[in-house]
Amino acid sequence: MDSEQVFERDVERLYLAHHGWLKSWLRKRLSDAADAEDLAQDTFVRIIRSRRAVHDLRQPLAYLATIANSLLINRWRRQAVERAYLEALAARPEALEPSPEDRLLLIDMLVEIDELLHGLSAREREIFFLSQLDGVTYPQIASQLGLSVNQVQKSMSKAFALCYASRFE
Repeated sequence: MDSEQVFERDVERLYLAHHGWLKSWLRKRLSDAADAEDLAQDTFVRIIRSRRAVHDLRQPLAYLATIANSLLINRWRRQAVERAYLEALAARPEALEPSPEDRLLLIDMLVEIDELLHGLSAREREIFFLSQLDGVTYPQIASQLGLSVNQVQKSMSKAFALCYASRFE
């Protein structure tokens, strides 16, 4: 048996042994059984994509819970971004509302930006948002937050470096 077949067999064993437990664990954290089923499946998809050996796991339930919890956090973060976006849309005139396709693309982009910006501190994110979304100048940000313009510039440099790295590296 080649290594690919061994891996598939090991994942299948892990699935058969613990899928029910994982679904139950997720059901306690989600209000919808279908959502729990989807996240359980997504957990195993992530395992398959990672190609990490699973035959020698000492604590398979902890391993599954860690992956599933990460997916839950991503899901909740995406829902928060969607809610904020929909609230912002509701405040706009109807004539300016994007199409459903554009809305989905925008939400995906906002989620990607949100994930990227979690590499920054809360203050650095605030500075980035003030500058890039609200159009506040560096001196205005510095005055508003009680910082020096140099500190604002350093925070923006860090944010731009993250943006650049995610785009071009």
